[in-house]
Amino acid sequence: MSVYLGKIKVQSKDHMPCFHNVTEEVKKIVAESGIKNGLITVYSHHTTCSVITQECSHDLNYFGREYMQVDLMEIMEKLIPTCRSEGQYHHPGPKHIEFALTFPDEEPKGSLNTDAHLRSCFFGRSENIVLENGVISLGDFGFIYFIDWDQVRERERVVEVLIMGE
Repeated sequence: MSVYLGKIKVQSKDHMPCFHNVTEEVKKIVAESGIKNGLITVYSHHTTCSVITQECSHDLNYFGREYMQVDLMEIMEKLIPTCRSEGQYHHPGPKHIEFALTFPDEEPKGSLNTDAHLRSCFFGRSENIVLENGVISLGDFGFIYFIDWDQVRERERVVEVLIMGE
């Protein structure tokens, strides 16, 4: 059995949930790996991000978001409203703020992203996808999306792709 690790860098923007279609990048990593049959894990170590497989909506709104993404954001806003003020959620508490401020370039408002943490719990931070004869098993309409739910600040994120097989 072989194991191959690839990484994809994405940039969040617009202080809104950010959806990145990483399907083509994952396909390139699969080709680089030389592995034909096995399992692909697409993973985020960022606790405010998710990885999902979903249909591409193709139609875009004014902000360049696919309609399916807009629908998903609207549903999540109803279930888990965006954190707009301190105290809206129990997290972060004073000890967490104190801990967060030990990191360089961190500011207190950077921890007001509880909504992003809760949203990532709903969708998870990884997807496992079958690789068969060099083809990613996504079905006819499936795509791989990396979602950055954190709206507090724009930043670079890393998508990890682990391929195991033969």
